[in-house]
Amino acid sequence: MTKVSTFQRDILVFGVLLLATAWTCTHAFAGDAGRIKVSKGDVQIERNGKLMPAPVGAVIEVEDTVKTGADGSVGITFQDNSLLSAGPNSELVIERFVFDTTTHQGEFDTRLKKGTLAVVSGKIVKQSPEAMRIKTPAAIMGVRGTEFIVKVDEPTAN
Repeated sequence: MTKVSTFQRDILVFGVLLLATAWTCTHAFAGDAGRIKVSKGDVQIERNGKLMPAPVGAVIEVEDTVKTGADGSVGITFQDNSLLSAGPNSELVIERFVFDTTTHQGEFDTRLKKGTLAVVSGKIVKQSPEAMRIKTPAAIMGVRGTEFIVKVDEPTAN
């Protein structure tokens, strides 16, 4: 092999390795949606069927369920700077979170199974007002404003 063809082969191998590394890094963090900023009392994350503590700094991933106990409350900051705060006896599922940091385009779907949720929307809603949705057992809300509170009571027995 000549020096030129060896150099071309080395450049090609380097390029393929660089692309593979970039793809791996992008997909390794694709599920990270946000982080716990405040955690008081009994707060847990359910991920892949397992419960784990939710201390300040814990990563919240897509498909996580955040649960608070009778004395629990949690504040979560998402990548688009949305802030979600759940009060005692709450259950919040992060169903979908996609965010492009360059264009601020994305989608944000959560489901509040029970409890209370205060929301301050972030960059996704500023870019596309219809892109954030909060589902409850009784309704689906499209978020168009910047701040609101949702409460889901547990069903009463007859």
